[in-house]
Amino acid sequence: MKTPKPEQPSGPAQVRNTMPGTADVVLQAGVVHGDVSLGADPLPPWSVVPRQLPAGPGLFAGRAEQLRTLDCALTAAASHDPGTATPDSDSDVASAASAMGATVLVSAIGGAGGIGKTWLALAWAHLRLERFPDGQLFVDLHGFSSAGEPVEPAVAVRGFLDALGVNPDRIPTDLDAQAALYRSLVADKRMLVVLDNAATSEQVVPLLPGSPTCTVLVTGRHRLASLIDRHGARHLSLGVLDRDEARALLTARLPDRVAADSDAVDELVSLCGGHPLALAITARTADARPAVPLAEVAAELRELGLEVLDHDTDAAASLPTVLSWSLRYLTDQHRTLFALLGIAPGPDTTTAATAALADLSLTPARRALTALEDASLLERRAGGRYAMHDLVRAYAATTAQGLPEHVRKAALVRVGDFHLHTAFTADRLLDPHSPSLPPAPPAPGVRPHPLPDPASAMVWLEAEYATLLATQRTAATLGRHQVVLHMAWALKTFHLRRGHLRDALAVWRAALDAAVHLPDPTALGRAHRTLGRVYAALFLHKDAIRHMDRALDLATRHHDHTEQAHTHRALAHAWKQKGRDRLALDHARNALDLYRTLDQPTWEADALNLVGWFTARLGDVTAARDHCHTALALFRHHHRPEGEATALDSLAFIAHRTGDHHQALDYYHQALVLHRRHANIQEVANTLDGTGHPLAALGHHDHAREVWREALQLYQDQGRDEEAARVQQELDNLDHTRCPATDSR
Repeated sequence: MKTPKPEQPSGPAQVRNTMPGTADVVLQAGVVHGDVSLGADPLPPWSVVPRQLPAGPGLFAGRAEQLRTLDCALTAAASHDPGTATPDSDSDVASAASAMGATVLVSAIGGAGGIGKTWLALAWAHLRLERFPDGQLFVDLHGFSSAGEPVEPAVAVRGFLDALGVNPDRIPTDLDAQAALYRSLVADKRMLVVLDNAATSEQVVPLLPGSPTCTVLVTGRHRLASLIDRHGARHLSLGVLDRDEARALLTARLPDRVAADSDAVDELVSLCGGHPLALAITARTADARPAVPLAEVAAELRELGLEVLDHDTDAAASLPTVLSWSLRYLTDQHRTLFALLGIAPGPDTTTAATAALADLSLTPARRALTALEDASLLERRAGGRYAMHDLVRAYAATTAQGLPEHVRKAALVRVGDFHLHTAFTADRLLDPHSPSLPPAPPAPGVRPHPLPDPASAMVWLEAEYATLLATQRTAATLGRHQVVLHMAWALKTFHLRRGHLRDALAVWRAALDAAVHLPDPTALGRAHRTLGRVYAALFLHKDAIRHMDRALDLATRHHDHTEQAHTHRALAHAWKQKGRDRLALDHARNALDLYRTLDQPTWEADALNLVGWFTARLGDVTAARDHCHTALALFRHHHRPEGEATALDSLAFIAHRTGDHHQALDYYHQALVLHRRHANIQEVANTLDGTGHPLAALGHHDHAREVWREALQLYQDQGRDEEAARVQQELDNLDHTRCPATDSR
């Protein structure tokens, strides 16, 4: 036993009782006065207050909500401590929060690298330094960077021990012992620990203090699940900046130029999609070229995209390079899926569509999407949809160029067939009596999404609409002419009900271009006829008649009586809009005769209704009423509720023309119920338009104004400018006069 001399002569003797490493047995008798240590050396005295935080962001903008969330996390942690009183003031919040502490995880779900995780952590830390008087520790774990392999926990812990002033000779060699020593040193200290750029929970856990007085901020691109589950980390999702925050960032960096060209700034914000690193790179580029107008900077970004956001020598200043680091921990399958999602049609995707794209079953497709979501390369949205930020998607598309061409094409064929066949099923559910154009069988392994009923069909079409339009464009690029035509046909009922006339015009123009390459003359005639119908609905009469005449000529030349009947019916609608009721009636009668010859009763009912309508407009209301009642009976017999609604609309028109306004309102009400039930927004607008006339005639001006305003809004939403102008005139007349209105439709 060895007792060293006391360092100071006064006071009780300080005795150190050490155990030599070579001793086999140690005996101690009697009483030893003073401080006795048996075994390890005591903890070193607290002599160093580490201040390791890097400088905060030079020009930080936005993120007010996230900064408040971090503050609230500390406050909430303090409020759950039974021994800590609920704070009543800002100073109390600071002390109470630091008394309890919290582990807060900051990650980027809405975007990948460069989203501003480190900026946020450092900005908050510098704003709240007073809460951590015992020091701040910081380590860049290099989970996603050009620095090579991620930092090992042992290296990070050793760095913390050095920062805390531990003598190197007293640092254990074992990681667990090092971590225990680190936890002992920071116990009960009001400290902040920032673990930046983490890749895995394994990197982080050894660096977590054991004391609740410490606060830890962890940033990383992966959602560190076990850190949340086992250590109570609070997850803060960090997405892109909103428009005002993005403008504030550019204003902070380019104050004079932003004020001088607001329109160019708006375009830069839009092109960058609120991505902080993209905005910072753009600002740096503009600042380095003071003579170049911001409009030119925006034009360059618009034309060259990611190329402008790249940097040859500084990896951290290159958005494509920063994004590439997110792929480091993905499997080959996940990297391939990421690339394919970059070229897949549409703004987002679903598990079923992804399964078709990647030739997977649903379970591995779901797992792959989750892996990309955890890597902050995808964002999960409502309804089971997954989306990429536009710049991340652009990067994914560039990586897709590294895949073999046959792999890319096969993937696009599969996902295109998935959407086409599901859309075809949806169209059949919405209108099983309309002419059918079944597509060829899908690619092997493709399973269309199951749709049990018309309601689910409409929901699916609404959700996938943008993707279906993009699917047709992709098919055109691949030269899949049949798919282009079939997709137009599959969307026909949906376009009719929703009134998406401008989209329908683009879809059928593409279908006509595709039909020219097909050997089937019926396909070409259908494309001309349907395109003509869309032109007519948009009051582009000259184009409408040109395409319908071409369709009729093709049908006549090839003795296609069904197409002749459909085209005569379309021509009747087109001439109606020009007020050529006599010519329209002739076409309607031709259609009726052909449908009867073909024994197609539901189409016969449609033509009967048209004949009745035009007969009423020409003054023979008795014959018109008979035709429309016969049509109504046929529609009801064959269970065609939408046809029933059109016949009721015609009968309402006739009743109004004969002065029976109450009967007209009853018919219009029945028609409106059916149209709304089947979500036929285009016909809802037409029926509301008609309803206003008997209401005005009866002096119910407020009600007439109400229905016409709704019709006006629907017409405007559908791009039906002529009808919108006419209804607006009715409203103006109603405001200035009290005379009965006459239906001029």
